[in-house]
Amino acid sequence: MNAGQLAINRLRERGPVDRPTIDRFVARHGSPIIEGERATFLFRGEVDQAFVRHRVVGLPDPLEMRRFPDSDLWAATTLLPEGSRVEYQIEVRRGDHYERFNDPLNARLAHSPMGSSSVCAAVGYQVPDWVAHDPEARPGEILEESVPSAALRRDQPVKIYLPARFATTLRYPLVIVHDGEDYLNFAAMKTILDNLIHRLDVEPLVVAFVPPGDRLKEYPDHAPHARFLARELVPLLTSRLPLVDAPESRALLGSSFGGVASLSTAVRYPGFFGSLLLQSASLVFTDIGFEHGGGPYFDPVVKFVNRYRARPTRPVGRIYMTCGVYEPLITPNRSMVPVFRGAGMTVNYAEARDGHNWENWRDRLGPGLSWLFPGPQKFVYE
Repeated sequence: MNAGQLAINRLRERGPVDRPTIDRFVARHGSPIIEGERATFLFRGEVDQAFVRHRVVGLPDPLEMRRFPDSDLWAATTLLPEGSRVEYQIEVRRGDHYERFNDPLNARLAHSPMGSSSVCAAVGYQVPDWVAHDPEARPGEILEESVPSAALRRDQPVKIYLPARFATTLRYPLVIVHDGEDYLNFAAMKTILDNLIHRLDVEPLVVAFVPPGDRLKEYPDHAPHARFLARELVPLLTSRLPLVDAPESRALLGSSFGGVASLSTAVRYPGFFGSLLLQSASLVFTDIGFEHGGGPYFDPVVKFVNRYRARPTRPVGRIYMTCGVYEPLITPNRSMVPVFRGAGMTVNYAEARDGHNWENWRDRLGPGLSWLFPGPQKFVYE
């Protein structure tokens, strides 16, 4: 028997297997089974078909599973390069009925506003150590505010992070985070800020977490949203808190549509913000024609990005960009890097073997924030 052979193939070569043998196999290996650059997904159940559903560009979706003869065990093996992280679910068919759910054999889950998914982590992927709660890190404080906004015609809730040892005698940079509640709930951003500031990787920051009203309307190049941030929120926070009142100490952060909102706000108010942190920004554009495939909500995005690409400007000095190689947005994000650099901005661009999800964005916060606002520890080691 080949010692390097996949476990699932060794099981197949044994011929018909009884239920106790399958029970022991599944109990020993779980799902998915990671062997080098191969991942084997397992499912058990009396169904007509079983699939692995995912959003990895380059892999068949759905990934069809094969049934072991005379058993309830289903399996599918695929290539998963080192360092990869994939969110997925199992889909089954019974007659004409399809059902999708998290992998019953995998306890590892990722959460988002849309629900939860199972997680497959390849060899080489590790959750950064600054994501977990550090009992030695002094916690910052979260204040809740309601900001009356003439631009948005409503009271806008905002959560404000003040770092540990906050002092009115000091001056702090300001970071404004789009989808603020989601960054707190699904990207552990308060814990990350506590840890990075404690470790001196990031200088102490004041961070405003701003949730959207109508996200699909307000984030794609929306003038009232940009006016709220630049002309209402920043002046209000600057009047109430000891902030550095200078563009280089102000940054906008956002993922997906929030990345578009960050860039479009900076473009509308050039020179007001000093930097951007864009994560999997939905910077969809068309070089020829008008068909972009994103649906009507992307129409204003495409119009904005097309216009910017035609006449690039320099709204900020620096941009930290991240994107997952397994998401459809990888091509537009790669394409925007030379456009930004050509406009005179310094761009630090990073990719990860991950998809369009909150844990991908969580894992990139440390490098991004420490590049934009390095603490003294960064100066020691870099």
